[in-house]
Amino acid sequence: MEFKHISVLKQESIDGLNIKPDGIYIDCTTGGGGHSLEIAKSLTTGRLICFDKDTDALTFAKTRLKQHLDKITFVNRNFADIEEVLNDLEIDAVDGILADLGVSSYQIDTAERGFSFMRDARLDMRMNKQQNLDAYQVVNTYSEQDLSKILYMYGEEKNARQIARKIVKQRETKPIETTFELRDIVVSSYPPKFQNKPSLCNKAFQAIRIEVNNELNDLPIAVEKMLSKLNKNGRICIITFHPLEDRIIKTAFKLHATDCVCPPRIPKCVCGHKADVKLITKHPIVPEDNELLSNSRSGSAKLRIAEKL
Repeated sequence: MEFKHISVLKQESIDGLNIKPDGIYIDCTTGGGGHSLEIAKSLTTGRLICFDKDTDALTFAKTRLKQHLDKITFVNRNFADIEEVLNDLEIDAVDGILADLGVSSYQIDTAERGFSFMRDARLDMRMNKQQNLDAYQVVNTYSEQDLSKILYMYGEEKNARQIARKIVKQRETKPIETTFELRDIVVSSYPPKFQNKPSLCNKAFQAIRIEVNNELNDLPIAVEKMLSKLNKNGRICIITFHPLEDRIIKTAFKLHATDCVCPPRIPKCVCGHKADVKLITKHPIVPEDNELLSNSRSGSAKLRIAEKL
């Protein structure tokens, strides 16, 4: 299957990076290479470092970016490893960092990757196909309590307890092996009048995917590493698709843009904290109507931008 992915908030992200032709930039989530291509086209003597955990994504990106390969270094690593990778490349700091935290259309639409409840396949959902933990293990080995917690926290699934209970009961008979088997369990946990709703399984599948790929646990540490590796006046642009992701980015940016973080009851600053970034976006940038019409999956996207002082 061809790697297809529509880059969300592409122009807004590129504008936000404020690219210098001789600068060094990182695309933390290369995916189909849409954002990377626009960055590369803006560089003359500069350099682009493309991260992705998914080898399929990097394979496609190398083809899409073939006219700019002299400017690009591809890295098959989690962007949480940004410090280690830059140290290996002997790069002290960079001029811009972009991260699009969404799942690519290719991953969702490729049945055998096991991300989608619309296509029957073995439960998988791994962005990095080399890792051990997959959706099959989460669904078939996690306790009812842990499943319920994941579904509620990561998916904001109001029927989390019922779904977790049904999963545990079903696997007493046989393992839950496929996306359709899991879909049927999720659907059956709702009253009949809701069971024909097309998006009924979105939250449960999203929650399990986040758990499989450790998406939210990696993010706060990764953002701190990104900010530490920005040059003065360097920009960081992060696109989120989940309220918890956006909250993590908003909190991190706000902390780094604040001089004093002492509790309000303390009359005089004793923390010594100094802002090291300024917020370029006080409120997140969201897709305009024309983008929403052409790409329905962009609906929950939010872009936040900060600049290193």
